[in-house]
Amino acid sequence: MRNLDPAINKTRQKGGVSTTGEKTMNDQLKYYSRMVTKGLMTRRDFIGRAAALGVTAVAANSMLATASRAAGPQKGGTIRIGLQGGATTDSLDPATAANQVPLMVGRMWGEPLVELTDDGGIEGKVAESFEGSDDATIWRFKIRNGITFSNGQAVTAEDAKATIERHSGEDTKSGALGLLRDIDSLSVDGDTLVIGLKTGNADLPYFMADYHLLIQPGGGKDDPTAAIGTGPYILKSVDMGVRFVAEKNPNYWGDLGNAETIEIIVINDNTARVAALQSGQVDIIDRVPPRTAGLVSRAPGVAVNTTAGPGHYVFIMHTDTAPFDNNDLRLALKYGINRQELVDKILFGYGSVGNDTPINASYPFYTALEQREYDPDKAKFHFDKSGHSGSILLRTSDNSFPGAPDAAALFQQSLAGAGIELEIKREPNDGYWSEVWNVQPFCTSYWGGRPTQDQMFSTAYLSTADWNDTRFNNEQFDQLLVQARAELDGAKRTQMYADMGMMLHDEGGLICPMFNDFIDAHGDRVDGWVEGVNGFALMNSYAPLRMWVKA
Repeated sequence: MRNLDPAINKTRQKGGVSTTGEKTMNDQLKYYSRMVTKGLMTRRDFIGRAAALGVTAVAANSMLATASRAAGPQKGGTIRIGLQGGATTDSLDPATAANQVPLMVGRMWGEPLVELTDDGGIEGKVAESFEGSDDATIWRFKIRNGITFSNGQAVTAEDAKATIERHSGEDTKSGALGLLRDIDSLSVDGDTLVIGLKTGNADLPYFMADYHLLIQPGGGKDDPTAAIGTGPYILKSVDMGVRFVAEKNPNYWGDLGNAETIEIIVINDNTARVAALQSGQVDIIDRVPPRTAGLVSRAPGVAVNTTAGPGHYVFIMHTDTAPFDNNDLRLALKYGINRQELVDKILFGYGSVGNDTPINASYPFYTALEQREYDPDKAKFHFDKSGHSGSILLRTSDNSFPGAPDAAALFQQSLAGAGIELEIKREPNDGYWSEVWNVQPFCTSYWGGRPTQDQMFSTAYLSTADWNDTRFNNEQFDQLLVQARAELDGAKRTQMYADMGMMLHDEGGLICPMFNDFIDAHGDRVDGWVEGVNGFALMNSYAPLRMWVKA
């Protein structure tokens, strides 16, 4: 084979002995990989030439990945992503986004005032800067100068004000409502949105990063489903629960978005989603089933990425609905679940044991509680004390979390050891998040977690939160939550959160047997994955916006 790089043709001699050998081969492969990144050689040709030099496909792909990263993000092409969770009942209104699909669709066309950094801090998006008063009761968000919505309209502080008003109104259905209950006033000072709070809250900027709070023209009050925002892409095709296509926004102010087109395909079936990645139909997928993650990671051309964090798979009971309005019955179910068995047989080691609170060691003010163990005798004691007779109905679906029906069956078996009968009803995937979750009194579900305790508690356990999916209502809990927001002493704040966690552990409607790792995967046609990004799965749902198609 003739060397294409003139530098490689130079004979290297040392002490009269040629040293071209392995070094020459490596130089040649590096040259070929540069050709690929420049678009002057196909990946297929590169693999073929590498094989002729005795290099395996795995090693050749690794070299290509290194060269691609060294070359930096490539522009153009199409990234296709297969996601679980979408349904025909979803909406483009960011206020009602309740699963990964509408969340990621929103990431494409819209942005909140601020966003999480990879290490869990806060950076400006629509707001270029922000600052709070000394007592954290007044927060000022300066709107970025010169940015426009995708329809060409200039973004103003009035748009930001109207957006927060829509999500905090008494008639709103926004998932962010629980975060905004403490707002006392909203005003505009030139290019600055001013938010006044009833009590100080040092975490307010984290609240403004909530994915529901995408800034829209006029706050989205006229048409919240118009999908007009400041994001890097513009939606061109929408088939709800099936497929979305977005093209690069030519007037985007930032540096997100390397692909010219992003296509989101809803693939709720786990096997089909993995197969789509392995066959090259999609480039990225979420929620690789833990059962098969090891096998998928060994497939050629596929990388599996795991991220530990605050995500948790749960069984949720409405505490205001019989028979779950009886705390002894709730305790019976909590003692009747074998948590370690679920971690072993559902997560296959990709996660950790939970303890009936949504908070784990990934949170900043964490205190470990005494671990509740599987105890069929205690489960039977509390069940008998509750006075309930007959079976208990649990609703589930693969769409609630990977392996949820199997987890329900294991729960059924462990409860049987306490003499408690669990009836399982498998619901359709489509419509699960609108017809079952937050509607039916006992079902399987999942939470991706939140950056801070305050945000997690305010979203799902504050009595007035729209997404209080266990109907937990505890006046002392609500009071402590408000007090903790304004508490600047770290030790005191930590104790407050520990007390709130204990209330949920002892009295709540949450059965949290396990914290799951996020398991995502991508093919070798794309690059740019970043490990350890804080937030939700898929690099806080920004993977297709930050990754790129290899040349």
